This record gives sequence, structure tokens and C-alpha cells, in this order.
Amino acid sequence: MNALLSTSRFSLSALALAAVLAGCAVGPRYERPATAASASAAWKEQKTAEGWLPAAPADALDRGEWWKLFGDATLDELAGRVQVSNQNIAAAVANYTQAQALVRGERAALFPSVSFDGTGKRTGTVGGNGTASPSNAFGASLGASWTPDVWGRLREAVSSAQASAQASEADLAAARLSAIGELATNYFSLREADAEIVLLDETIQGYQRAFEITSNRYAAGISAQTDVLQAQTQLVNAKAERVGLQRTRATYEHAIATLLGVAPADFSLQAARWTPVVPGVPLGVPSTLLQRRPDIAAAERTVASANAQIGIARAAYFPNINLTASVGSNASRVKDLFGSANSLWSLGFSVAQVVFDAGAIAANVDSAKAGYESSVARYRQTVLTAFQAVEDQLTASATLAEQEGLRREASAAADKTEQQLLNRYRAAQVSYTDVVTAQAAALSARRTLVQLQVNRQTTAIALIQAMGGGWQAGWMGGSINADQATAPRAQ
Repeated sequence: MNALLSTSRFSLSALALAAVLAGCAVGPRYERPATAASASAAWKEQKTAEGWLPAAPADALDRGEWWKLFGDATLDELAGRVQVSNQNIAAAVANYTQAQALVRGERAALFPSVSFDGTGKRTGTVGGNGTASPSNAFGASLGASWTPDVWGRLREAVSSAQASAQASEADLAAARLSAIGELATNYFSLREADAEIVLLDETIQGYQRAFEITSNRYAAGISAQTDVLQAQTQLVNAKAERVGLQRTRATYEHAIATLLGVAPADFSLQAARWTPVVPGVPLGVPSTLLQRRPDIAAAERTVASANAQIGIARAAYFPNINLTASVGSNASRVKDLFGSANSLWSLGFSVAQVVFDAGAIAANVDSAKAGYESSVARYRQTVLTAFQAVEDQLTASATLAEQEGLRREASAAADKTEQQLLNRYRAAQVSYTDVVTAQAAALSARRTLVQLQVNRQTTAIALIQAMGGGWQAGWMGGSINADQATAPRAQ
């Protein structure tokens, strides 16, 4: 037994000594690729707009529960359910778990593998007189094998797997951001349908009164029958539009159910009053966006993985070294199995080197380099696309904010025109055609204003997504767009 332990120590010492060799790396040093957008000091729209303050960049920024900025308790509850039940998020979680397992598998290759073998056998011969001569044979051996990472191939494989796992983690964050963003967009579109239905209900009541007025005037011989027919047409068309809005609402409700991972038949959302809160968004400098946006992070980690693949391909130029050690014993009795007289040990060393491969290794290296360049190009394009998306949403946000004030003014004027023409019609000063025209214009102005308000909300959602998530009041370092000073602040 002592001999076995002594030999084991010797074997392990020999393996540890060989670890000194594992210090050379042939892979290129990784540096994050530069992009044209990363050189910009500020957003284009920020330079031309007043009231915007840049946020201070920081590492590992918490994206936060950005949906709470809209101050809607129902949306908050639905967002919590999406993160638990959405199937796209569930798939991203599974992919991330798989990537982590691959990292552990690659890291295990850095260490020696140890195995134990045990055998036992009983044999015998039968003589002519029928007697048996049985014999026993027992064996036990402990073996170790290690391929030292002399050229860094295994470490590059671990680095590649780690980068891929980090890319999967970014994909998971992107899946969450996308799912909640889609939920919020559908939710506010549904609430817009609710608001338009309420608006049409009020309008239908007004049209019903107008229809009754024209009917009474026609019965009294004051108005023509065409006035009654026009009022009836307008009333029925408004009712038909209400039915269409109910269909639109149902479609959004079905979409929300799917995002929640439930069948549409098992989900319903009651109509509720809609408050068109539009949170102000602080602008971060480009480096902040690079740190926060999940698709950019995933693309950058893909570049790192591709860079490690070059080192893996280059390692094939160098010899493959393998060390082995074993110690064992054979005996006819179990109690004699670990006796020093029956011990056997061995140490092995092997080197394998490709002498001629007709350029196969060089082709693999070139292929890895080309894959790296391709991933760099995709990363840079992802960054440019991200900056374009932010600039587009900033433009849309500023434009819609300005339009809302004008649309609100136009709606108020149309309401006054409608009321004045209806009063003048009652006084027999104008035809009913003028009333119908004014009523149609007033309804269109009201609906346009409602649609503009929800467009501002969905644009804010798109901007938050383009910036990679929410923001935290603790680091954003300043106030926000002046016309949104009353909006909820991030906490």
C-alpha cells in the first residue's frame, strides 16, 4: 500500500512538473473593435434640442423596471407575468444554461483525467477424475492522463465558450427587453382602442341627439328628409366604427395573451381609463449605449469568440503532447492486492506532430481569420444600426411632442365649430350638411389626438429599447425634457 501511494505521489509530481510547459499562447490578443459611431461625442438630435442633458456612462448599468415609468399598475403586473411565462424568454434562458454547461465542459479539459479500473476473475480446470483446480485473479489500477495546454489551445477554447455564453446572456436580456417592449406597445394600443371606444360612445350619443333633432324638425315640417337621412347615416357609420374598434381591441388582447404564454381564450383584460403618460428620457453618451444595449453586447462577445477561434486553429501547427501515468497491482487474493511485491507502475509521454497536411491547417487559420473579420463587420453594423434607431426615435419623440400641442389646439377649435354650427342649424341659419361636415371634422380631430398620444408612448418604448433598457435616477445626473417635467422619474 505504501509503495502504491509513493508511486502515485511520483506520478502526480511528474504531471505537475509538466504544467510548467503550459504557458505559451498562440492566439491573438483580443481588443474590442473600434466603430465609427463610438467616436461621436453626443447625439445629433441632442445637439439641436434644448432641455436634454447627457447621462454619465457607467459599467453594468441596471436596466431597471423601465415600464414603471408609465405609471400603470396593470402594465406592471403584466410585465411581471411576461418575464415568468413568455416562451421566447424561456427559450433564451435554456440557451444560456446550455452555453454555461459548454463553458464548464471546455474548462474541464484543462485538468488531468483520473480513472480507476478493478477486475476480479475465478477460473478452474476439471481433471480426468472429476476434481477441479480453481484459481483467483484480482487486479486494480489507477491511471491518469493529461494533455498540457502548452500552446493555449484549450484556454482559447474556454475563452471562446465563455464569450459565447456571455453572448447568450446578452441574447437573454434582449429577449426580455423585446418581450416587455412588445407587451407595453400592445397594451397601450389596447388602451388607445378603449379610449377611442369611449370617445365614439360619447359621439354616438351626440349623433343620436342630432338624429332626434332632425327627425323632430322633419316631423314639424321645418327640415327636409335629407337632414334625417344624413343624421342617420352619420349615426350608423359611427356605430360601425365602434364595432371595428372592438375587433382591433380583441386583436391586441390576443397578442398580449400570447406574450403571457396563455391561450387567448383564457385571458381577458377589462376596459380601464387610460392616462397617456409619456416619460422623459435622459440621453446617454455613445459609450453608455455600447455598455447597455444587449444586441451590441452579444455582437461584441461573438467577435471575442471568433478571435479565440484563431488561436485554436493556430495551435494545430504545434505538437500535441500527452502525459500518462498509472499504478496497479495483481494478486490471487484481495488482501494481497496492494502489497508492494505485486505493484506495477508506468509513466508515459507522447508527442504527435503533423508533418504534412497539404495546407489544411493554414486553411483553417485563414477561415478563422475570415470568420473574425465577418463578426467584426457585423458588430460595427449592429452599432451603427443601434445609433440610427436612437436618433430616429429621438426625432420622432421631439416631433410628436410638438404635434400634440398643435393637434390639441385643432381639436378644441373643431369642437367649438361643431357646437356653433349645430346651434346655427337649430336657428335655421345653416344646412345640416354643414353640421355633418363639422361633426366629422371634430370626431377626426379627437381621434387623431388620441392616436398621437399613444404614438408618443410607443415611441418612448421604442427609444427605451433602442437605448438598451431603462435608466436609474441615481446616475443619470440631471433633469429631463422640459415639457415632461411632471412625468414619473426613474427610481
